Amino acid sequence: MHRRVKQRFLFLLFFILVIPVLSAFVSEQGYASWYGGKFHGRRTASGEIFNTNSLTAAHKTLPFGTIVKVTNIANGKFTLVRINDRGPFVPGRIIDLSRAAAEEIGMIGSGVARVRLDIVARAKIKDILSIQVGAFKVEENAGKLKKKLEKYEFPVVLRYADNGIVRVVIENVVKKDLESTLKKLSGLGYINPLVIHENIKK
Repeated sequence: MHRRVKQRFLFLLFFILVIPVLSAFVSEQGYASWYGGKFHGRRTASGEIFNTNSLTAAHKTLPFGTIVKVTNIANGKFTLVRINDRGPFVPGRIIDLSRAAAEEIGMIGSGVARVRLDIVARAKIKDILSIQVGAFKVEENAGKLKKKLEKYEFPVVLRYADNGIVRVVIENVVKKDLESTLKKLSGLGYINPLVIHENIKK
């Protein structure tokens, strides 16, 4: 009898303490800021080298590798980011975005924006891939492809090589979603994109 009471107590405690925490991580609203500049090239809390041109972000508690959809409530623009750092440490802010992510949701000028966070996937960093859809000598052409892909809700960035080539890359593709993502690209006419297993510098 005593054991049964103890089990019921633990079950109730689980719902009181654990369920609210998990629910809070499913969706969250608050203010986002962005960082770049002097932080570019520095080591993040995950051990990864920070690249302000990639779609990454800092969050106080979400596990590294979590893919989060960040929506700017004011304009409806959104992007997908990968959590690889800790912060922000300013009261009232819930996420710190890379410059690339901030540009995607139109908050570079304001510096701060009210956003909604939705967890898309929880994954280990090694299970997150990128897909190169095109490479161009003319930046304008790369920009056109980027805009086209964004219409289909792909998280896209432009990567600039030393030889002047501009690559159009879809970031933050979880390994389990790779097949469906490639199928979606194939349906748009992109038959043989290059899958990149990122060599994250630590």
